[in-house]
Amino acid sequence: MTGIHFAEAVPALIAIGRRLDARGWAPATSGNYSARLDDGSFAVTVSGTHKGRLDPDGIMRVDAAGQGLTSGKPSAETALHLALYRMFPEAGAVLHGHSPQAVGLSRAASEAGEWVFRGHEMLKAFPGVASHEGEMRLPMIDNSQDMAEIEARVRPALTAPGATPAYLIRSHGLYAWGKDLDEAERVLEATEWLIAAELAERNFRKALSR
Repeated sequence: MTGIHFAEAVPALIAIGRRLDARGWAPATSGNYSARLDDGSFAVTVSGTHKGRLDPDGIMRVDAAGQGLTSGKPSAETALHLALYRMFPEAGAVLHGHSPQAVGLSRAASEAGEWVFRGHEMLKAFPGVASHEGEMRLPMIDNSQDMAEIEARVRPALTAPGATPAYLIRSHGLYAWGKDLDEAERVLEATEWLIAAELAERNFRKALSR
């Protein structure tokens, strides 16, 4: 278990917020981001902040129980971030986005418990994947305002052998994580790309069948 210093995490999280907002994945005040710190605490975005306009006051420290160590109110979903850090001690960062494509997929596949991506070269963007010939299973669970309930629902899928470091909350958004902020951002981007590519493929197939 390692982490970065708070002074390093703050500008990195601000920069990620601007990049994700520029892609339309952080509308209004949605989304939340965090990083594991080298003193055992966590840097998290402050509740109600616009992630494309973050400044240092929009990032705070919390302990492993989610209690604030600096000024500010932590994101309402801090408990989900902390649950991932407990499940995966090697995780150094967690990102949560709200792209319309990911939310749209979760609503269209309203009865599905997962979405399976196969044959994409982009699969190689995920940690430990060396070939396009495999598959990636993205868990999808129903939304809830009870963070403990979400954690309990998704835990079996996330701790299964070969699980993807990402999951989708229906009508809500996508969580992704990695050993550091760079890897978490890569997993989030790759997952969003896969969703967009499958949507484009289905639209092309529908158009070509007319």
